[in-house]
Amino acid sequence: HLATSLPLPSERDHLRPRIDLIAFMIDIKSKYSLKNVEASLAHVDASFFLGKVCFLVTGVGRVNYCSIEMNAIWKLGEVYCSPVLFCELELEGIRVATAQRLLRMLQICAGHIPGVSALSFGSLMRNSADD
Repeated sequence: HLATSLPLPSERDHLRPRIDLIAFMIDIKSKYSLKNVEASLAHVDASFFLGKVCFLVTGVGRVNYCSIEMNAIWKLGEVYCSPVLFCELELEGIRVATAQRLLRMLQICAGHIPGVSALSFGSLMRNSADD
């Protein structure tokens, strides 16, 4: 399901499939993008922050056009105990690699990878970012 912001409309809740992963997209060139994500975070159940949320930051190849402080993005990941992924959607190789990484995260969060839970994976992602 794609949404521009949260909360999701409730009129079709009974038809909505289970949500296994929430990827918040932040366009580094848009302060509105960050504000929208920050406002949406209040509508996410706390249990999702146990490995089922990530922040996907786009436009990182254009550092000269940044409207958002990188510290604000890192702080989001730290405060919500969620991984921060960076990508440049205009470069096909990076776009494909990012899509594959998100798909793998989704498989883990949905429980399709035996022996790996969303919580342990989230912890592993945070530990690798600290190195």
